[in-house]
Amino acid sequence: QVQLVESGGGLVQAGGSLRLSCAASVRTFDIYLMGWFRQAPGKEREFVAAINWSGAKTNYEDSVNGRFTISRDNAKNTVYLQMNSLKPEDTAVYFCAAQPTRGGENWFDANEYDHWGQGTQVTVSS
Repeated sequence: QVQLVESGGGLVQAGGSLRLSCAASVRTFDIYLMGWFRQAPGKEREFVAAINWSGAKTNYEDSVNGRFTISRDNAKNTVYLQMNSLKPEDTAVYFCAAQPTRGGENWFDANEYDHWGQGTQVTVSS
């Protein structure tokens, strides 16, 4: 089974930056499509960003595009989310998620991901 552990969350002022990390315990990390989702109080879980098995292709939710960058280091079994120019509306619990590469994957639907981390809190103060 795949185990995912997020870290790097915290409290930051608007305009600041954070880098989230997701460490994966799995032998074949490079076959997985990896994603970041977030959930704010009273809201549904929302797609943030995803990256394919090689790191050559990425997708972003419109509100974070240009501010956030997803990357992966397959040698370290780790996915990152660099978050710049943070806004109060970015406040949420951020989750790392994984699904095996199959072809025809839905990158944006949380239900398509098979494995989830415990989440890390990001709070952006105004």
